[in-house]
Amino acid sequence: MPTSGPTPPVAVGTPATAKSERLGFVRLVRTRGLRRLLAVRFATQWADGVFQAALGGAVLFNPERQADPLAVAAGLAVLLLPYSLIGPFAGALLDRWDRKRVLMGANLVRAVLIVVVAAVVFAGITGPALYLAALAVAGVSRFVNSGLSVALPHVVERRHLVEANTFAVTVGAAMTAIGGACAIGLREIVGPDDTGSAITTTVAVAGSLLAAALASRFRRGALGPDRTDPDRRTAVTVLHGLADGARATAATPSVAASFLALAAHRFSVGITTLLTLLLFRYSFIDSGPFRAGLAGIGEAVLLAAAGLGVAALIAPWMVRRWGRPRTIRVALIVATLTQLALAALLSMPAVLAAAFVLGATGQIVKLCTDAAVQSEAGDGVLGRVFALYDVVFNVGYVLAVAAAALLSPPNGYAPWLLAAAAALYVLGLLAHDQQMRRTRRT
Repeated sequence: MPTSGPTPPVAVGTPATAKSERLGFVRLVRTRGLRRLLAVRFATQWADGVFQAALGGAVLFNPERQADPLAVAAGLAVLLLPYSLIGPFAGALLDRWDRKRVLMGANLVRAVLIVVVAAVVFAGITGPALYLAALAVAGVSRFVNSGLSVALPHVVERRHLVEANTFAVTVGAAMTAIGGACAIGLREIVGPDDTGSAITTTVAVAGSLLAAALASRFRRGALGPDRTDPDRRTAVTVLHGLADGARATAATPSVAASFLALAAHRFSVGITTLLTLLLFRYSFIDSGPFRAGLAGIGEAVLLAAAGLGVAALIAPWMVRRWGRPRTIRVALIVATLTQLALAALLSMPAVLAAAFVLGATGQIVKLCTDAAVQSEAGDGVLGRVFALYDVVFNVGYVLAVAAAALLSPPNGYAPWLLAAAAALYVLGLLAHDQQMRRTRRT
């Protein structure tokens, strides 16, 4: 199951400092600007969940369409590639544009584009037209999510950023899952055909419009940027930034080790996601409390989201007890054993249990990677390293999905591919250990 994407770093490796600056949930949400920004985030991510589930239903679980593994892979790529193709440019442009206007304008544009996607679905159009329209929605969503992340330091004091960011990311991921569940529930009412899929897709407009209305309540300039970058060569700046980020990562073994561990997780979970979607569509049947089809996918997504929440609770404790490198290694080992068990059992309960465990272990690796970048990468290259992080996080996932689509049977029953996903975790574990040996030598 996918985990949440790259975010401003969470310092799980500095528990003493974080503890002394904790506000607690109640006092945190009483901060007016933060409360308003969180409301924008939650409306935005709810709309993301509705749209993603509606698009998934239209492509994979629509009785009027027959989806093969490559069609499923194309749908996932459409949803995720903008995070890497547009993300670095979004970061550069958000340093020049008023972020309040970005949050308002991008959400309004996204609402219009969602209506366009719904019209394409209603008309029964498949192929490039549908994917290009959905790609436009996902691309605009990237600007919104980037704007929310970089605006956070303007509504909460910096000494509370760790706590605020952890809360925003965790609950935001939960809102995405809730949005997906809403779409699945609505689809049961309006039907799974093209008309029902179009109606479900249109509902995502409500979240975008609400987010735009909430963003309009900020005063101009309240979310930054404090200064604008006069350099207009955005493309050149971004390309140089990615190269600088790669050099800085390679020169810092602890950061490189975390990147390699995270890349192994993303490759592995990409394979598992593709097979899970196919299994629920073509192989599994309803059994007791377990549901096949899109309802079963909804259960898996909710369990993966629960895993993210558990990771946010236990990752700081694990780092305090074992240190960040060992925490990553433990998470990779648990993920390896989970994938092997899934390959051996390959049943609906096993897939649901794996969704929870892989959601938790993947988020633990991600939180540790965030902390490694924050604490080990120099402040002068921090943004460029995170731009590279963004690319690694999403491109690795999409490449794995594409490879699995080419190798998987149409019904997704491929235990050997799940075993290969376990082997990727082992490779990540070995690569992480090799990089950490560089740290000890230096």
